[in-house]
Amino acid sequence: MAPSARQAVGGLALAGAGALAWASLVEVRWYALREVTVPVLPAGQEPLRILHLSDLHLTPGQRRKVDWVRDLASLDVDMVVDTGDNWAHLEAMPALLEALEPHLAKPGAFVMGSNDYVAPSAKNPARYLLPDARLPRLPTAAELPWRELAARFRAAGWKDLTNRRDTLDVAGRRISLVGVDDPHLDLDRFPARDDQTDPVGLRAEVDADLHLGVAHAPYRRVLDEMQDDGADLIIAGHTHGGQLAVPFFGALVTNCDLDRGRAKGLHGWPGARPDSPGGAGSTWMHVSGGLGTSPYAPVRFACRPEATVLTLAPVAG
Repeated sequence: MAPSARQAVGGLALAGAGALAWASLVEVRWYALREVTVPVLPAGQEPLRILHLSDLHLTPGQRRKVDWVRDLASLDVDMVVDTGDNWAHLEAMPALLEALEPHLAKPGAFVMGSNDYVAPSAKNPARYLLPDARLPRLPTAAELPWRELAARFRAAGWKDLTNRRDTLDVAGRRISLVGVDDPHLDLDRFPARDDQTDPVGLRAEVDADLHLGVAHAPYRRVLDEMQDDGADLIIAGHTHGGQLAVPFFGALVTNCDLDRGRAKGLHGWPGARPDSPGGAGSTWMHVSGGLGTSPYAPVRFACRPEATVLTLAPVAG
């Protein structure tokens, strides 16, 4: 190999090693707070602030993540929505409850993700480039104590939206909620709006100031159901924002059937944002890039871990 070629190969190897070091040692712990405004409330109402937490994938020993999540309580939001994948280890319950303790004092709602149910397992990262990266659940997969976690959330007053509807009174507003179990595991069963099968039912939604849809994984079928259900805003996680992104290009994958352009952030569904040309008939949708990673792939590149404050504001009159 000519000296110039050897230098080029050496330069690429050095750049790759540097990018890997950045992704695994720096960016994966460089937590970001995003703030977005969603013009979705009826005219004349005061803004409503929602903290969206997702995909902590917490394991024992992640002290910095615990402290950072706890510190978000200083934002003094009106409501918390947790879209799942809270932990990634059998012994993570104490750390997770410590991280979420100040947030459980707020009105809130939650759904579970696949990694709330069973501990993660090693997977070939190249699978994420396939149209469907899912693997059958291994019989040896360790079940996490998700029932206890859900019970603790409910005992604190958070609404469990596992294939069900509910309502919350927040800052003088009535909010109707609809959620599904994790679509990534095909556990979603969209709850009926019939008062005879759902004790909350349609009547509560008619009187509500806002209708929210909540899911862990933003699969298109669920987004369509929530949009058809009249959700003013859909809140989801799961994608990790792609986890590895290419600058000026964006996410490479979403780990579901959502398009890469909506891997994270505030968008419209199924079309453009409702406040943009071509957005008539669309619903607002926020997808969190999440705060963690699988312990088997602890890297992020051009996609910082994040939590988001959604400031819901009145629609411009």
